[in-house]
Amino acid sequence: MKKLIAFDFDKTLYDHQTLSIPESAERALRALRERGHIIVLATGRDMSTHYSRPYLDLVNAAARVEQNGAKVVVGDKVLFEHYIDRGLLKRMMDYAERTGIGFGVTIEDEDYYLNPERIREAEMKRWGQCGRQFKDARALLTRDIRTVNFIGTEEEAKAMEQAFPELQLRMFSVNYGADIIEKGISKAEGLKKLCAYYGLEMSDVYAFGDSYNDSEMLEEAGVGIAMGNAKEALKEIADYITSPIDQDGIWNACRHFQLV
Repeated sequence: MKKLIAFDFDKTLYDHQTLSIPESAERALRALRERGHIIVLATGRDMSTHYSRPYLDLVNAAARVEQNGAKVVVGDKVLFEHYIDRGLLKRMMDYAERTGIGFGVTIEDEDYYLNPERIREAEMKRWGQCGRQFKDARALLTRDIRTVNFIGTEEEAKAMEQAFPELQLRMFSVNYGADIIEKGISKAEGLKKLCAYYGLEMSDVYAFGDSYNDSEMLEEAGVGIAMGNAKEALKEIADYITSPIDQDGIWNACRHFQLV
């Protein structure tokens, strides 16, 4: 029976240590397609940016839940988009300027961030380089924005959640930075829209993830699978824990559930 197989991207499909998708994961994707399953990329990324576009052909997903559910796409057809209210966006930007957190978003090939030194510091520490060419972040107030990013500590993220009850901040797996998500928007809600499109139920979904922004998706999918390298809190809610990304985690789980 056809299933919908949803994959987070970073540290689930894409290994940041090797800067590649493991061969065993690519083999699993091919085998899933051959069996007629629907492959979905469910990510916090905006896949239209120059940082992400190169991976579209590698994953070759039938559908995508982008920016943690703020955009849902089947092929080239946009099923759903949600934009942040500009009044809320301005209040968030004012807060970022007062507190000094890194705040902003990349739109296609342009980086719009307040306090860019926080982003530069984080990327130098993580990657050893930062090639961003920062633009005036206030220009975001004239654009349609689906989601924004936070760069800072977990304590700073909790403080922002307290200041904005309508938001939730899902920390990245490296614990320095987060996806800022409006409540009611999530990967799980995006998958529900895809299930309605394909005539499936959430019970027909297998979801793979590693970080906090995958939690609703793993909870509400028929089978929620945490990578072996996932955050411990995600493992606690998963139905199954596979091996880490660099130990054939995707392939091993697909074999375990006889999907390939």
